[in-house]
Amino acid sequence: MNNGKLVDILLVEDNAGDVVLTRKALEKSKVLNNVNVVEDGEEALEYLYGRGKYASATRPDLVLLDLNLPNKGGLDVLLEIKEVDELKQIPVVILTSSEAERDIVKSYKLHANCYIQKPVDFKQFVDVVKRIEGFWFSIVMLPPK
Repeated sequence: MNNGKLVDILLVEDNAGDVVLTRKALEKSKVLNNVNVVEDGEEALEYLYGRGKYASATRPDLVLLDLNLPNKGGLDVLLEIKEVDELKQIPVVILTSSEAERDIVKSYKLHANCYIQKPVDFKQFVDVVKRIEGFWFSIVMLPPK
């Protein structure tokens, strides 16, 4: 459980509109959070490894990962996160527009913690983000950083 601690979230999303919606939903939250955004798979891995401009980045408590990303796709990012010892314990929530069965199956085979299809409706999108936050930061005990 969160216990009032600041929660670090890495949002890997290339759609500016979805970034705005996610931030707005998290701002309305009762959980103190810090959202860092990267726009492609390569940048996500740079962030997670603390390389280059992310050398002082804090390891996230949770990754919200879109699958449809430029440069390196979300499934490739997920594969690397879950194969690297220092990253694999970070929970990864797939938050994507894809409802393709192959994406769902592949995500779970690669050890995604859950798979959520983004709703198109604004209110539903906000509700989904609030539910993600409520579950991961109010109910679940996350591993220490």
